[in-house]
Amino acid sequence: MTDPTTEARSMTAAPPAQRLSITGLSKTFGRSRVLTDVALDVRPGEIHALVGQNGSGKSTLAKILNGLHTPDPGASVTIGGVPLALPVRPRDLRTHGMAVVHQNLGLVDDLSVLENMRVGRLTPSRFLRRVRWADERAEASAVFERIGRDVALDARVGTLHEEERATVAIARALQDAATGTGLIVFDESTRALTRRSLEHFFTLLDEIVSTGTSVLMITHRLEEVISGADRVTVLRDGRAVVSGAEVEGMTEPELAGLILGSNLVDLEHRPTSAGVEGTAPLRVDSLTGQSVTDVSFEVRPGEIVGLTGLAGSGYDEVPYLLAGATPAATGRMTTSGLTLGLPGLTPAAAIEHGIALVPEGRERSGLALELTVTENLGFPKTARARKRLRPLDRRAERTLVQDWSERLDVQPRRPRAPVGTLSGGNQQKVFVAKWLATDPDLLLLHEPTQAVDVGARHTIVAAIHEKARAGAFVIVAGSDENELALLCDRVLVFDDGRIRRELTSTPDLTPDAIVAAIYTDGSRARLRGLRKDGSRHEE
Repeated sequence: MTDPTTEARSMTAAPPAQRLSITGLSKTFGRSRVLTDVALDVRPGEIHALVGQNGSGKSTLAKILNGLHTPDPGASVTIGGVPLALPVRPRDLRTHGMAVVHQNLGLVDDLSVLENMRVGRLTPSRFLRRVRWADERAEASAVFERIGRDVALDARVGTLHEEERATVAIARALQDAATGTGLIVFDESTRALTRRSLEHFFTLLDEIVSTGTSVLMITHRLEEVISGADRVTVLRDGRAVVSGAEVEGMTEPELAGLILGSNLVDLEHRPTSAGVEGTAPLRVDSLTGQSVTDVSFEVRPGEIVGLTGLAGSGYDEVPYLLAGATPAATGRMTTSGLTLGLPGLTPAAAIEHGIALVPEGRERSGLALELTVTENLGFPKTARARKRLRPLDRRAERTLVQDWSERLDVQPRRPRAPVGTLSGGNQQKVFVAKWLATDPDLLLLHEPTQAVDVGARHTIVAAIHEKARAGAFVIVAGSDENELALLCDRVLVFDDGRIRRELTSTPDLTPDAIVAAIYTDGSRARLRGLRKDGSRHEE
């Protein structure tokens, strides 16, 4: 029961001093204003989340804090009550104990832990101008000791486990701040972390903020906000439509509604029309690659089957084997009496057989950022026409691009714009539409909504469901249990290269059930944030 005296004191007490305070922050590029009069504050010892759709201004704000962009006149930024000169200079950030950690943790794989820690901070001796590595090691070791973690300083960062990489990134960000002070800004830094690494990451953050250090977490993962943040600010069209709202008691659909400006009524699991009448299932038999061994399963027409497991379990190799992108040692696919041998299958042959693969990592896997929306979206059909020595039908191409741009709501609607000028969410829409437009019989996807905002995710999920309802076979490999529960009719859980569990329909097909099936010992079955009572998961 609450003490009335204590309650009265809490109602009249002065608000806590702000670790970071931003007021009147605007930014204009040419004629386009991307931030308008944004206000944001971060308290000592809190995790404050900043969310919004791609293109809402999150990254621009982070770049202003990091000195990469200069804000429009009239902005004010203070750290610990001390005004920060604008544009921000890196040395001023260090003076104030503030650090920005960029995407993929901002580490250089080819450098050692020590070099990553001290890059930009190396202090040569006064006379010989040589680096005193013993002193640098002592500085780095002191930071790891402070956070209670032990990482080999001479290890190359590229050889570290993800948990160790996360530890190095956090330690590097903390080294300019005294214990219990400082501010770390994470700009989509967790996008490459697995479930287990993410749990480790937030456990370490909890320990750090408990000493008084503050965190501003820019993210698109709503589950991270609900489970890990204390307060949240929402950007929409460059404005802070919600500033510093308490996260406690908030749900993911409510937060999604704030981001989109509308209720997200249909971003729920919607079963597809699995089992289209009169069509035989697709059968995969004896599939063997580098990571999977003798795998067999069926997919019914109109069904979406998910594949998941721990890193290294082999689930994420399957789509590439079925599409000929990775060579298969053994295996075959059979449907309606037709059999396709997988050894020797090429990507071009797979496309001819009605197989489309949407791989992970659009920048690395076929989205040409310098080419236009039309050139990217129409490429598969253009390539097929050239292979068959047929003239290109430009009118049909324009119609195709217009149709799929509308169906996936690609913004802005400028077919001649280079894809690299679009936001990440709209780039992913183009990438998915590029392969949906081939009208495949078998659609293979790997992490189709990775690193996109909630609006783009909603659109892509709806497009995949629509394709399944049309009778296609759909296979989705993914590590996001929320996405799999949202998309799939069944989920196959891999371990050590084989299928170990199958989850079918509700109530079994939930995020909790998927995670529990992956972490079979039960002790790690629930990730931070999956508890329904909203409490934090502590080891």
